[in-house]
Amino acid sequence: MRNVGVGNDGGSFVSPEVGRVDPEHVVGVHVTQIFSFPSGDPAEMANLTDEERKGLEVLQWFYDNKMSFNMVHSQQPQTLSYGIFDSPAGLLGWNAQLFGEDVDDDFILTNTMLYWATGTATSATRFYYEDAHAEHPKEPTTVPLGLAMFEGDFVSMRTFAERDHKNIVHWRSYDAGGHYAAHLRPDVLAADLRDFYAALR
Repeated sequence: MRNVGVGNDGGSFVSPEVGRVDPEHVVGVHVTQIFSFPSGDPAEMANLTDEERKGLEVLQWFYDNKMSFNMVHSQQPQTLSYGIFDSPAGLLGWNAQLFGEDVDDDFILTNTMLYWATGTATSATRFYYEDAHAEHPKEPTTVPLGLAMFEGDFVSMRTFAERDHKNIVHWRSYDAGGHYAAHLRPDVLAADLRDFYAALR
């Protein structure tokens, strides 16, 4: 049996790893972010395009202004998770400030309800801790990788991405959609998925 991988946010971390673990059965992986960061090599920084430099500025802004959730989740997830697991108001408050203003109230309520109804607030925060303390492979992925990058979301930088993924075959940028493109631009994302996988047949 052959499979495909599709990912956004945490799925953009996980799906390429599925391809790494089982390349014989994974046809290709499509993501909305390629989370590749500077290695510290000055030569690598010298090759950045103007767009990639702007991407680093966006990343720095996010780190300076929106990274608190990541720090808490990756360092002390249990402390927070007991509070949001036990209180629907606390869970909604925590999720609402993470979702931001790009999505409507129904989207926020529906997503928050999924955590509440399934009792997964703790495992959702724990994911960050486990990732922060895991040993990550250093060799690049090799399965075909496709990117659909949406304006207002993480800016994937090809200079770093090509260091970590040796078979990027599809790279597209769209002028709207943000982090929740599957909700805000489902038609665009679906078309991009079709194009990517059709080319791999």
